[in-house]
This record gives sequence, C-alpha cells and structure tokens, in this order.
Amino acid sequence: MTSTSDPRDLQAQLESLTTEAFRPELADIDRLPTLDIARLMNSEDTTVPAAVALRLPEIAAAIDAVAERMAGGGRLIYAGAGTAGRLGVLDASECPPTFNTGPEQVVGLIAGGPEAMVTSVEGAEDSAELARADLDALTLTGVDTVVGISASGRTPYAIGAVEHARKQGALTIGLACNADSALAAAAEHGIEIVVGPELLTGSTRLKAGTAQKLVLNMLSTITMIRLGKTYGNLMVDVRASNDKLRARSRRIVALATGADDAETERALAATDGEVKPAILTILADVDGPTAARLLEESGGHLRAALAAAR
Repeated sequence: MTSTSDPRDLQAQLESLTTEAFRPELADIDRLPTLDIARLMNSEDTTVPAAVALRLPEIAAAIDAVAERMAGGGRLIYAGAGTAGRLGVLDASECPPTFNTGPEQVVGLIAGGPEAMVTSVEGAEDSAELARADLDALTLTGVDTVVGISASGRTPYAIGAVEHARKQGALTIGLACNADSALAAAAEHGIEIVVGPELLTGSTRLKAGTAQKLVLNMLSTITMIRLGKTYGNLMVDVRASNDKLRARSRRIVALATGADDAETERALAATDGEVKPAILTILADVDGPTAARLLEESGGHLRAALAAAR
C-alpha cells in the first residue's frame, strides 16, 4: 500500500476515522481553567482500559501465537510510525533489562529510523517500501512475529510491514484504534482498540497512544511469562546491570525462597549473579552447575526445573 497523491483523498480518509473526529462540545476547551482541563483529560483516560478489555480474547490469542513462535527461536518485531513506532521501540528496549532477552529477540522498527525517535522524518510513514527494506535488513524468517502499530490503522509503513512479513511466512499482528482498519485486515491477528475521538482533534498520542501502550505491555509481558521468564510474579530473568537491579535480584531471590541475606548472597555468588539458578540452588538444594543444567533441560522454566530436581 502506498499513499495517495491527492490531498483531498487523504482528507476524506481521515474524516472517516473515529480517532480523527471533531468534538464540538470541546471547542472552547482553551477557555477553561487548568484544573477543569485536567479533569477532562483524566476522565477521558479512564475509558481506555474498558476499550482494551473488549479485545482481551483477541489479545490473548495473539500472545499465545507469539509465545509459540518465540519458544521456537523467533523474534518479536514491532513496526510503526510516529507515536506508534516510538511506543514499539520503547517496549522492545525494556525487554532486555526486564527479562534478560537478547537485543535481537524483541526489536522495534520506527519509520525513518532512530532519528525519528526524537524528530519528525518527513514522508517516512507513507512508505510501505521503507517498511519492507527495514524488515529485509533483519533477514525475516517464518518463526518471527511482526506487529504493525498504527492508531489510524491506515499508515502505509505499518501495513507494508505486515503485508511483507506475511508473505515471508511470519506471524502478523495489526494493532489499530479504529474499527474495520486496513491494518487489522492485513494481519492474521487484528486487534482494534476503539477509544473514540481524542480530546484534541486527531492527537492520537493521547487515548490511542495509551491504548497501544497497554496492549504492548500485555504482548511482551505475558509472552515472557509463557516463556518462563517469571516465577509467579517475580522477574527471575532480570539482568542485574546496575546497583538498583542487583539489589532487586537479591530481593527476588529472598522473596522466592525465604532465604536470609547470607544465604541469598551465597546463592547468587554460586550462579554468577543469575537469579533463576540462584533460586533453584536454594529450593532444590543443588549446586550452581546442576541448577544451570536443570534449567537448560527444562527450557528455562523454573517450575519445571524444580519438579525435575524433586
């Protein structure tokens, strides 16, 4: 899909989108006291979780499909433009420190490249060809997943990414904030979170952006839970790359095992600071190398490794 050359056609497209609708009742919002505007925005934001809740079955089905692919060595790749692209890059960048994923396992692509994270790259979102090139640079495979993200559901970059990925045999998800979107139709798993018109006409960094962030949180977090990256609600694959995360690692081991400070420190020392094997050394009463072997044989799932040890 490529952009239309006729501005009138594009204007007609935008006028048909719920996310672009004008709300005459808010035409004098700039005359209101600041507190009243804040109350209006807060009231608008409270409607977003309910809109997401309506699509939980579709979200769950997509997550199960993603987890199956990633368990087989696939990658999770987000592709979007503007705010949608930035949200994808944000979610991808938070996976390594949270779940100890490699930087290549969850990838965020934004139309226009890294420069577009902080400034507008003119025309990038209108290019399906650019999306194809960005995916080709990653050497896309059939076990990968590509998530196209677009509030309007019509962004050529996001649709182009999904269409190209599908031709390569990759799993595809289309996340939009308008019903009957071209993006959702192009993907195997269409997720449409219809949040309605924005407080500021067409400013989809507001409710639509919030909805996209909530769904991306679910996609990555629940996928990682399915992959054994957590033990209960503890982030046992956390990467201790700074003082805060090292302190969190000690706390997670203590919470999971009930061990005192001295035993926690011994366990982490025996496993080179890795939380998951440290927990296993305590709960299964095994040494560091044995814990590592049990986890490898269990596909990294701590509960399965514990069951095997017992």
